[in-house]
Amino acid sequence: MRITYKIVYLKKLFPLRISRGVRDGQSNLYVSVTDEGHTGWGETSPGASEGAATPEEAQQQLEAYLEAHPTISSIQDTYDQALAYGVAPCALAALDMALWDLKAKKAGIPLYQLLGFSKPKHPTSMTLGIMGPLEARERLPLILKNQGIRTLKVKLGNPEGIAADKALYKEVLGYHKQNPIAIRVDANGGWSLKDAKHMMDWLAERHCEYVEQPLKEGQEQDLPELYKNRPLPIFVDESCRMAADIPKWANAVDGVNMKLMKCGGITGALRIIATAKAFGLQTMIGCMGESSISIAAGAAVSGALDHIDLDSHLNLNPDPCEGAPLRNEITMPLDVPGHGGRFKTES
Repeated sequence: MRITYKIVYLKKLFPLRISRGVRDGQSNLYVSVTDEGHTGWGETSPGASEGAATPEEAQQQLEAYLEAHPTISSIQDTYDQALAYGVAPCALAALDMALWDLKAKKAGIPLYQLLGFSKPKHPTSMTLGIMGPLEARERLPLILKNQGIRTLKVKLGNPEGIAADKALYKEVLGYHKQNPIAIRVDANGGWSLKDAKHMMDWLAERHCEYVEQPLKEGQEQDLPELYKNRPLPIFVDESCRMAADIPKWANAVDGVNMKLMKCGGITGALRIIATAKAFGLQTMIGCMGESSISIAAGAAVSGALDHIDLDSHLNLNPDPCEGAPLRNEITMPLDVPGHGGRFKTES
């Protein structure tokens, strides 16, 4: 079994601003695992909050783990061993999805079929970052009409306060009047409990479907108070990285948003899906700054989920990879062996 690494800079078409900052591009780590004539691909979108701030750090962690554990047996054992060794989830995600890709390629079937899932039926949302109303007025037609998408996730939690959040959202409503769309909100932990209560009441009267991560990670003790008499469903993201986090907040949220970079890849996602369903929670999958390789891996599990937010590859200029096409608003897995994600130079 041969493992190789590749670092590639991904430039965004539009810079993305959330409550914690703005980013117009980043370098990602790609991992390939080759065995018996087949090669599986995985991807790391690094982040300090995820345990590896750079692709180089992610690679160093993987190399150290694989030197200590040179024999890869089962994917599940590798996942558990790597986490116990201290490999960051975002770094592990690349190795994990590459191993799953390889396994499905050896079996000669699409990964979503190997996992026992159907193809997704729910549309993906496109993300509108934090910005002023005038910029939003220009941006909305570009990111929605050009892609043919009618589901929007609006990033709120503006550091300038909820007045700025309302100004942006009102511009979205203006677009909605002329071009009806589904609207969701992600505050990325940018609200206090008081502001979250106020904004959820305000949004509930203005076509919002749900609110994601209204409170800052570490402020989960306020979730029960916010959950009580909530006017909108509450999803947690940063507050629920792993399946083991779900029981802590299951009685104070309506659903969980998983990201492969936060849970360590497909293996972690499968565990989150099973645990969330056991607690009767809704499920969602999101993404970070990922290309089509990681998005294809996410699409392989999305047939089991209630909400989809797999759009980061659509905001790359260019995406060096392919394998997660948008079809009728759905980020669709391909009917090819593996997850389908690959570098365009392999075509």
